[in-house]
Amino acid sequence: MTVMCGLSGTNSLKQISYLGHLFCGKVHDYTMLKSEFNQDLDWFSDHHIRLDLGYLGFDKTYSCSDFSLPIKSSKKKPLSDADRSSNRLLAGQRIVVEHVIGGMKRYRVLTNRVRSRNWSGFDTKVEVGAGLWNFYITN
Repeated sequence: MTVMCGLSGTNSLKQISYLGHLFCGKVHDYTMLKSEFNQDLDWFSDHHIRLDLGYLGFDKTYSCSDFSLPIKSSKKKPLSDADRSSNRLLAGQRIVVEHVIGGMKRYRVLTNRVRSRNWSGFDTKVEVGAGLWNFYITN
């Protein structure tokens, strides 16, 4: 069974500041976000949120004053050069999160298939992996 870490928050120093709940199987990113954060509360008003195209509709569900979402292309409406360069800038900012996730996955206990029926200790393994990554970054 595949286990996915729901959400992770990072800062510009590539440190993990938030880990969400774990989900079993294939779960969409936006579904994980909605299960983690109640839509009625004001979670994101004080933060700049960088999202990918998996979070389309974020602005309709949550109140956020400052968020970045790439421009989606289609067959009928391809991206202009300005839109393409804007998407590249956003991808350059979001890549920090992908590097942090990849750095945390260097501890193979987080990437291998879990064959255990006892899930009680897996949260601790993910937290230890995040702590080891933060220790690696700061030293």
